[in-house]
Amino acid sequence: MKYAVIVLFAITSTLMACSKNEDPAPSGEKATLSIQFDNIVGNKNLQLNTGTYTNAAGEQFSISKLQYYISNIRVKTTAGVEFVVPQDSSYFLVNEADPASQFLKMRVPEGDYATLTFVLGVDSLRSTMDISKRAGVLDPSSGMDDGMYWGWNSGYIFFKMEGLSAAAPPDPSGQNKYRYHIGGFGGYSAPTLNNIKTISIDLNAGGIARVRTGREANIHIMTDVMKLFNGATTVSIAANPTVMFSDYSTLVSKNYMAMFSHDHTEN
Repeated sequence: MKYAVIVLFAITSTLMACSKNEDPAPSGEKATLSIQFDNIVGNKNLQLNTGTYTNAAGEQFSISKLQYYISNIRVKTTAGVEFVVPQDSSYFLVNEADPASQFLKMRVPEGDYATLTFVLGVDSLRSTMDISKRAGVLDPSSGMDDGMYWGWNSGYIFFKMEGLSAAAPPDPSGQNKYRYHIGGFGGYSAPTLNNIKTISIDLNAGGIARVRTGREANIHIMTDVMKLFNGATTVSIAANPTVMFSDYSTLVSKNYMAMFSHDHTEN
């Protein structure tokens, strides 16, 4: 009997230790969480300038530039506890031409995270803050160089994709270029277009993110830009070769909300 009690105690202690290791109680200690945005076009990898793709309208196109803002990131544990990444550390510009920009790194409390939520775009509060509060990727001067800020409209371009397509009419330079520059935060002094989109992703199917000190969890998100063309609205390059600050941009933004899917998580 004494031997059985000792064995039972040892097994219970081992199980408790394993449970604590796999699902730690909130300790407040933070570790690195990485979110990777892997850009694709349908079932093909996105290749700038050299890749050729066909949309639902039957139009062939290539992509020369792809950039978009990811902001206001939140994660929620399997127990339903939400952590909001501090706003000043929660603005990122994903640029297909810059592989390093596709990995978003942040510090979050240790835990097992099953839900990821983020904004595609720049929220109205930050868009209207003093310039001193908009540094880094939000600096309008650098944003204008990158083509991600409208000086004439005093607002950020949330999503930008450009390329060539025979379906697009030739521009003054003779190129058959299409341009999709989507923005609009709702207006400062009067209501205007609002294309800010909030996306929530369930991580369970591809594996939850087990954030621990001493190692880096990476959530691998696939961004399928073909969804911009193929969605609730079939976007034709021939009919809409240039979409910027117009009512049609709201249809494009509703389409590209479906771009993001969880592929897997590396723990």
